[in-house]
Amino acid sequence: MTLSLRGRLLIGVMSLVIVGLLVSDFATYLLFQNSLMGRIDNQLTSRTDVEAATSVISRDCREGPGSTAGFPVNTVVELLAPDGSVQLACGVTVFGAAPNSAPVLPRNLHPTGNDQPIAPATVAGTGGVHQYRLTAWSENSFNNQTVVLAIPIDDVSVTLGQLLRLELFISIAVIGATAVLAWLIIRIGLRPLRRMERAAGVIAAGDLSRRVEPATPKTEIGRLGLALNAMLSQIEAAFGQSKASEQRLRRFIADASHELRTPLTSIRGYSEMLRRGAAESPADADLARRRIEEESVRMSTLVDDMLLIARLDQGRPLETKAVNLQAIARDAVDDARAVGPQADITLNAAQPIVVTGDDTRLRQGVGNLMRNALVHTPPSTAIEVAVTTEDSVARMSVSDHGPGLRSDQLERIFEPFYRADPSRSRDSGGAGLGLSIVNAVVVAHGGHVTVKETSGGGATFEVELPLASKS
Repeated sequence: MTLSLRGRLLIGVMSLVIVGLLVSDFATYLLFQNSLMGRIDNQLTSRTDVEAATSVISRDCREGPGSTAGFPVNTVVELLAPDGSVQLACGVTVFGAAPNSAPVLPRNLHPTGNDQPIAPATVAGTGGVHQYRLTAWSENSFNNQTVVLAIPIDDVSVTLGQLLRLELFISIAVIGATAVLAWLIIRIGLRPLRRMERAAGVIAAGDLSRRVEPATPKTEIGRLGLALNAMLSQIEAAFGQSKASEQRLRRFIADASHELRTPLTSIRGYSEMLRRGAAESPADADLARRRIEEESVRMSTLVDDMLLIARLDQGRPLETKAVNLQAIARDAVDDARAVGPQADITLNAAQPIVVTGDDTRLRQGVGNLMRNALVHTPPSTAIEVAVTTEDSVARMSVSDHGPGLRSDQLERIFEPFYRADPSRSRDSGGAGLGLSIVNAVVVAHGGHVTVKETSGGGATFEVELPLASKS
């Protein structure tokens, strides 16, 4: 049977209380019993009481011990014959008369000499007294005959019985009160756990923004709440990232399908044109063949770009060698000046800056940044390219003074197939993979790329790459 935490705590507390009460009651009973019996034993063995008992026997019991010593009622003094039989006996109840009760003498009653009493012992009694505590000694004044002094201990038994009943009553009351109090304390103490349980049910139902209470470092349950809330925050962030990744994947598949469908549709259309009789018109045949070839090249380029992004995202190994970032930037600027002679392109790269990486991929990434600046800015716009180092990091920036980007565009600019200007045609604006390739290449080289607004208007792309280690 599986018990709840509340039940286990209650059983544990009650077990400790019951064991503690049993030990306490047993110790109290034993100490009280030893105390009472010790007082009687001291009375039996004290020299004064021994002499008093001897004087009673010597006066032939004409005066009871009650008149000479503080013995309790039914105390018995006996003189034993050498054969162990009772030669003379007297009691406290009636002076000068035989006692109404007497102890049952043990058979091995052999006191030593020198008037020294033996260790007290408990024996049964007769005549209404159930138990006696007795001692005996050899009395020199009676020719070493044995004198027995027996004190009834029925009052001790009654007192101990009352103590036992009182302990039982108190123990039952304490156990009952402890059970009620422990149940209330445990119920109140576990109330935060019940709140956590309800919150966990809400979270399991899908509300990942819910948090458990209490969450404080002052208590154990509060620290548990802090740990659970931290875990929930990580789970919520992981689910958010997973959902965002899923949405990006779906958007990527949809965009890729859309981009591939356009050239495929064109190829199929021109192929049908050839099949229907474009061969009879050389001009139409040339147009169809040219357009089929152009769309095939475009589709091949698109597929190659998507494969490149996929491979870089998968962490495929790149060629690693020393690459001069200054030379790459200079070549990219020269290429851009040849493509856009009207653009005002300046380069600030005072010294060689060496990084470790794939020269071809880095040139592709930098070239895409330059083409992005040329395509999305007016022909005569100024474009600044700078290559510097700072704290073991190589930094290259490409700044333009074009229309710039809105805040919502800054967040998605590196997504595959995203176009900041959706009205731009695919022929002039590409498929929207250029900046995605830039981001994938830079990340694959252990760096990162960011975009921000250029002072005075425009967009600035900054690439940071780790410098090559000096061997």
